Order: sequence, then C-alpha cells, then structure tokens
Amino acid sequence: MNPEKNFYNLIITGVGGQGNVLSSQLIGQAFVHKGYFTTIGETYGASQRGGSVMSHIRISSKKQQSPLIPKGKADIIVALEPVEALRVLTHYGNPETVVIVNTRPIYPVDVISGKEAYPEFAEIEKSLETLSRKVYYVSATDQAMEMGSPILGNMIMIGALLQVNLLPLSMEEFRQTLSKNFNGKRLETNLQALEQGKKMEFHI
Repeated sequence: MNPEKNFYNLIITGVGGQGNVLSSQLIGQAFVHKGYFTTIGETYGASQRGGSVMSHIRISSKKQQSPLIPKGKADIIVALEPVEALRVLTHYGNPETVVIVNTRPIYPVDVISGKEAYPEFAEIEKSLETLSRKVYYVSATDQAMEMGSPILGNMIMIGALLQVNLLPLSMEEFRQTLSKNFNGKRLETNLQALEQGKKMEFHI
C-alpha cells in the first residue's frame, strides 16, 4: 500500500448471484466508518440469468468522487469469475492495475449449450498478466464449497484483498463492519470465510 495515496478505484466484478454487490456495500461501509468519502456505482447485465455485475467503489480521504470509474483508471480489480476479470481489466485497467481473481469459472448459457467456447484458463492467465501489474489467483469457490456454500466465495475474496494490503483497511476494521450487519450463525460463518481468505496461499 502506498501511504501517500489518498484515493483508490476498486472494481468488484462477477456474475449474478455471486454476492459482489453485497461485498461492495460492506467495503463501502467500512471506509465510511473510517471517515473516508466513498461512492459506489453498480452496473448490471442480465444478472438474474447469470449476467455480468460490476461494482465501482471509489474511496478518497479528500473528496467525494463521481460514481463510475473512468475507463483505464481502476487501481484494483477483484473478480469473482475469470472471464469477467479479463473483460473488466480490458476496459478499466492499466499497466499498474492489480487483479485478484477467483479461479473457478461460471459458464454462460451459450457455453453450456455449445454455441460458444469458454477460453482456456492459460489464455486468460496470459492476458491478465500482460495487461496488469500483478495478478493474484485465489481458489475461493473451491474453498467456499469445502466450507459448505459457494456464496462464501465473496467473503474469501475480501479476505484475500485485505491480506495483500492494497487498501488502507485492516482485517479487524472489516470484522467490525461485518458484526454491524450480521449476527449469530451468519456472522460466524462470514468471519470464518474472511479468515480463510486471509490464509489463502496465492498462486501468483
């Protein structure tokens, strides 16, 4: 983390049902509690049918930003799906962008029906690494399924994001935000997933 940096452009992207909208709201809340100006802009594809969902989170210690990140200006992209990582990086990334990507693909209807082909992961990997400064690969869905629910992948990805120390937000500060939004078993499960993300060994 650059201590002199006073604003951050973060994109969380995935497909409908992966929980990236909730993730963006929780991160936004955590920064508001710290006194930062935080703006969230969301764009939806056909999310009910597994379409793209993208949240723009703009964080500043100085002033409120407009809701949408300009093309080529994303500092960090957290992608819950590999092809979505590449799609968003192509439009909003630059050679200094850092990408954290969940390695488990979600195949669109056209791929499942055989009308289109999903790219090989090696192709996605090569393109991501060519277009960005660094890529962290996280097997979040696999780990979430071992914990009992793939939806926990979003919290594992937040744990991974906080672990790489790209944002001025600590794990403990985010735990406090979770405790203000959840209770009981749901809080316990999300805290466990967050901790799992922190422990993940990255394939860089």
